[in-house]
Order: sequence, then C-alpha cells, then structure tokens
Amino acid sequence: MTTITSRLRVRGQTRPPRSRPRSDLRAAAMFVLPATIGFVVFYLWPALRGVYYSFTDFSVLSPAEWVGTDNYETLIQDDLVRNAFGVTLQYVLINIGAQTVLAMGLAVLMHRLTKSMAVRGALLLPYLVANVVVALTWFWMLDYQIGIVNQGLDWVGIDRVAFFGDSAWAIPTIAMINVWRHVGYTALLIFAGLQTIPPHLYEAAALDGSGEVRTFFKITLPLLRPVLAMVLVITVTGSFQIFDTVAVTTAGGPVNATRVIYYYIYDLAFTRYEFGYASALSVVLFVVLASVAFAQIKLLRAGESDLA
Repeated sequence: MTTITSRLRVRGQTRPPRSRPRSDLRAAAMFVLPATIGFVVFYLWPALRGVYYSFTDFSVLSPAEWVGTDNYETLIQDDLVRNAFGVTLQYVLINIGAQTVLAMGLAVLMHRLTKSMAVRGALLLPYLVANVVVALTWFWMLDYQIGIVNQGLDWVGIDRVAFFGDSAWAIPTIAMINVWRHVGYTALLIFAGLQTIPPHLYEAAALDGSGEVRTFFKITLPLLRPVLAMVLVITVTGSFQIFDTVAVTTAGGPVNATRVIYYYIYDLAFTRYEFGYASALSVVLFVVLASVAFAQIKLLRAGESDLA
C-alpha cells in the first residue's frame, strides 16, 4: 500500500501542469485594431464633424458659426435641392431597372448554359476599368460632332443625337454608361446566389413538365430573394452616390438636367464654399439612404430564405 501511494505521489509530482485555455480576444483585437482605427479616422470622425457643421455657417476661411437649424430650413425651400433629388431618382430608376434585368438575364444564362471562367472574366472587365476612364471613353464615342456612334447614325440615315447636350437624353445616357460598367459585376453576384439553389429542384420541375419561364418564376426567383435583396441594397445605395460620371461629362448640365444630389453637394462645398449647407444636405442624404436600405431589407425579407 505504501509503495502504491508513493508511486502515485511521484506520478503526481512529475505530471505536467495543465495549460490554461488561451484567449483569442487579444489576437482578434490586434487584427481588428487597424480596421477600427481606419474606420474611426476616415469615416466616423468626419461623419460626426459633418453633422456638427450642418448646424453652422462654415466656409473654411472663417471659424464655424452656430446657426441652429437654419441650414435645414433653407434646404426645405431650395428649388435646386428638389431638382437634384428628382434628377437623382430618375437616374436611379433607369440604372437599377436596366441593370437588374440585364444582370439577372446574364446570370441565368451563365448558370444554365456555361460556367466558364473566361466568360466570367470577360463580364467583369468593364467593372475593373476606372469609372472616370469609362465615362470619358463613352463621352468621346457619343460626341455629337466626332463621336463614332453619331457617325454610325449618319451612315444609316438617322439624325444625330446630342446624348449629353439634350436634357431629355443626358440622364438616360449617363445611366446606361454605368449600367454597361456595373452589369457584369452585378451578374456575378446573382450568379453566386444561383449556385446555392439545389439542382434537384430543377430536376423535379423538369420531370413535372415545367418550362424554363415557369421554373424561373416559381423556383429561381423566390429562392434568389435574399441575394437579390442584398444586390438591390448595394446597387441602389451606390446609384444615389453617382458623381464621377456627371463630373467628367456634363458637369450638371444642360440647365441642371444632370445635377444629381452628390454633384450639388460638391458644388456647394468646393465651388461656393458653403460647407455648413453642404453638410446639412449630406446628413439628409444619409437619412434618405438609410431609410431606403432599411425599407428594402424589410420589404424583401432579406434575412429569410425559402431554402430553410
């Protein structure tokens, strides 16, 4: 008995101490810290400063003077603000409508006919080109005098079109330029969602005699709803922020026909130096975009899936 006890004591003394479970909190904090610093410095702090400046009269050349809600009261009565929101809404409707339909069609064709990496790369190429480069290229191609498109219209006997000089054509033209650039990227997002739909559902539909159109509306579209909700939130929010294409082509013209809300904010801040008023308009735009995104998520039930 004594021998057994002594052996147990020896074993107990020589047993290595249990290691305490390592916490991943410190490692996670180290990885998150750079992104957090970037977010605070380049997003959160400027946003809070912008909210403060929206209640001031600030022109950079003089200290900010607190004016309360004067900027917001002026904003309500500003005809250019209503015009800018109207022009922006027109652009968003054309851009989102055409882009979503075309992207959906391309995604379905890729899913049903081919999954080639070369095709995906070709679709993504326009998105990889800088938006300013795309806008300038199309600006030259659609030029009234020397543009290849108008020369082609002349050749077939159709009158030339002032794509950027006619107020009726300017916004649709800018919208379609951005559709051309973004449709491939949007199609790939939808294509990724299509790959999550189980193939046996399509096989069962085919056995039941369901055609392509019926299968699309009864199976594909309902099961794709969460992905479409995410895509629509991204594209609608991005469309409201259109600026660079307008800046390098029409600069808000002709006669404010393309003065979208982002360009109007830029004009107020960096041309007229009305930073307080521009900040107030930015805050209103933020509230509008947040409300639109929230409404889309709720109406489209983005957090629910019919696959569950």
